[in-house]
Amino acid sequence: MPIPNRKELKDWADNYIALWNAGEKETWLKNWRKVAPGEVRMLDPVGTPEKLGGDQCWSDSWDLFQARVKFKIADGCLFFNGNEVAWTLENHITADNNTSIGLSIETYRFEEDGSVTIRTYYKVPARTDDELGKMFNEYLPLD
Repeated sequence: MPIPNRKELKDWADNYIALWNAGEKETWLKNWRKVAPGEVRMLDPVGTPEKLGGDQCWSDSWDLFQARVKFKIADGCLFFNGNEVAWTLENHITADNNTSIGLSIETYRFEEDGSVTIRTYYKVPARTDDELGKMFNEYLPLD
C-alpha cells in the first residue's frame, strides 16, 4: 500500500473530527482503515504503556470517551508533512455536568506497510473520584 497522499490525509483528518463528533463509530473506524489498514501503535500519552491494535487504540478509546468528549482542531494547528500529520486538538470534555477544554498535541505517522504510529501529549487528569478521574483511571490504570 502506498503512503496516503496529502488529500487522503486531509480527508481522513476532516472525517476523524466530524464522524467522532457525530457519534458514527463504524464509519469513523472505516475512515481509519482507509489510511491505516495495517498495524496500529499508540502512545496516549507519550510516557504511558504503548497500546497495540485497532481495538485497543481506536475502539476502546471510542467506547470510553466518545459520549463525553467532542473534538475541534485548534485554528491554524493542522499540519501535513510527508507521511505525517500533526495537530493541536481542543478536547471539549463534559464530566459531572461541566464542560472544560483540554488541549492535546497529537502526531500520526503513516507507513508504506499500512501501519500508523500515534503519539499524543496532554496533561493526564488526576485520579479522583469524579467522573473524569474515573475515566482516566480506567483508561490509564496505575500499576
